[in-house]
Amino acid sequence: MTITQLRYVLAVAEYQNFTKAAEKTFVTQPTLSMQIQKLEDELDILIFDRSKKPIELTEVGKKLVQQAKNIVNESERIQDIVDQQKGFIGGEFKIGIIPTIMPTLLPMFLHNFIKKYPKVKLKIEELTTETIMERLQDGHLDAAIAATPLQNENIKERVLYYEPFVGYIPSSHRLSQKVKIDISDLDVDDMLLLEDGHCFRDGIINLCKTQKSYKEESFQLESGSFETLIKLSNEGLGMTLLPYLHTLDISEKEKSNLHFFNEPSPAREVSLIFNKSELKMQIIEALHTTIAGIVKGAITFQNVKIISPLSKIKSD
Repeated sequence: MTITQLRYVLAVAEYQNFTKAAEKTFVTQPTLSMQIQKLEDELDILIFDRSKKPIELTEVGKKLVQQAKNIVNESERIQDIVDQQKGFIGGEFKIGIIPTIMPTLLPMFLHNFIKKYPKVKLKIEELTTETIMERLQDGHLDAAIAATPLQNENIKERVLYYEPFVGYIPSSHRLSQKVKIDISDLDVDDMLLLEDGHCFRDGIINLCKTQKSYKEESFQLESGSFETLIKLSNEGLGMTLLPYLHTLDISEKEKSNLHFFNEPSPAREVSLIFNKSELKMQIIEALHTTIAGIVKGAITFQNVKIISPLSKIKSD
């Protein structure tokens, strides 16, 4: 039995197809099939039921796969130990970032990070929180940046920053004359939201629920981007809420429509999250230090103070 054979088993278990598993593990299909057959012969069991389409794990195969994941993770930890001992920070690192964070945060830290850690080969994907959680637990991501807390015992969270919400209120709106707004001013009936499926939408609904009754049918205008929400708001179709970092890139004219909350400002907690196996921690630490430092500077420079962030508000 070898680690390589176990990696092949995990690939076939995931893709339920020998050809696709071979492509993902960078070997020929005959080589992969032969190695799995050798493992089955050695253990005198069938790991896969090849008569099913797609291929399925046998009952003993399911148990073997669970153990194989542990063994493969521990084998990777050995290389981690060696890298840390040598002070090496490099290699491929796969990271997922949720859609409402990626466009603003990535340009802020990426150049500095790759300049400081040129041996790290970042592979970055924009993914929903749900997909991120699945891929972290399956070992297909090394880390992710998402709104927290997520309350998953298999995932560890390290807070990067607290990002306040800012009201975007056009001059025609009932709240436009208020210098600062309160949570109690919010009304779901005149707010524009991201489309269903974004946690940011759910967070705003939760925020409004604490103040007033909520009816799902109140929401008629929804969009997949903050840019569209701003344009709709400019047309007098309602106000919206933006994450603070997104407001740094809007035009000077549009900034006149920004209204901060009275303190304590409602905010989302943004964290670097990773599997509890804690692989590649030297890169995770480097990312955390780089991002937290840059964002803290951006928020402090703008004199934004967050006293008590609403930790239940999550966002994609």
